[in-house]
Amino acid sequence: MSEAPHISVLLDEVVEALGAGPGDTIVDGTFGAGGYTRAILATGASVVGFDRDPTVQRFTEGLPADRFRLIQDRFSQMAAHFEPRSVDGVVLDIGVSSMQLDEAERGFSFMRDGPLDMRMSDTGQTAADLVNTLDHTELARILYVYGEEHASRRIASFIVKRREERPFERTLDLAHVIERALGGRKGAKVHPATRSFQGLRIAVNDELGELEAGLAAAELILKPGGRLAVVTFHSLEDRIVKNYLAERAGRTPGGSRHLPQAPAGAPASFQLIANKAIAPSEAELAANPRARSSKLRAAVRTEAPVWEAAA
Repeated sequence: MSEAPHISVLLDEVVEALGAGPGDTIVDGTFGAGGYTRAILATGASVVGFDRDPTVQRFTEGLPADRFRLIQDRFSQMAAHFEPRSVDGVVLDIGVSSMQLDEAERGFSFMRDGPLDMRMSDTGQTAADLVNTLDHTELARILYVYGEEHASRRIASFIVKRREERPFERTLDLAHVIERALGGRKGAKVHPATRSFQGLRIAVNDELGELEAGLAAAELILKPGGRLAVVTFHSLEDRIVKNYLAERAGRTPGGSRHLPQAPAGAPASFQLIANKAIAPSEAELAANPRARSSKLRAAVRTEAPVWEAAA
């Protein structure tokens, strides 16, 4: 198992957006290897970390016990652990971490052979369960909607045909079948399996549903003046965060069908810190190429009551 540290993207920008200091309580909803947590603790604030991945416990060593605790749970459940309007900030870093990608046994990577798992926790269906049991239509839908893979039907056909011979168990096995379905790499910079693996991972972990529920939970537990900072890595996630914050700030009339809608004339529950997403600097991209698609959106909780359905 690799112990190489996960590099938290947009770290300085996240700390600035949160504006944390001594006496503040910040929720790090995606603790991971603790990069954001350590930077926030350095401001003098206290941190409560959440992570559904039981393997991250090893990264808590050396953190101050009087100002930090880790809860093994999904960040969508943070409202079950806090009273309404009780925290000063929430940070979410959405998606799979480089730490998880680099550990072949977790099954996230199409570049390293491992069991076809992709679970961020140790419960629930694996990616192997999905590719070996879903019918062609549902499998193609997952690849198209969550992976944004336009050749989803062709890939699903190759998967269904191959699994009739033997089930999929390993990551490289699936990656090779996807590569054949798309006619090989042909010098492409992006691996042919990239989008399909993204789609399966999002489906296995219900990442988009988790994000929407987490945003509503943050709205509930943040104090007036409390700050929300969300880092995303692809358009599906960013669109959800952008629409959520814009709607809550009174900028748009509609949002996700999964999130509560504003009653007529409801006061804005968030104020945007910046109108546009914050992207990584050239210096950060040079030091950490994995940050290239990341975006930060942040907002301040207003005095307005939480939207009823979110509660």
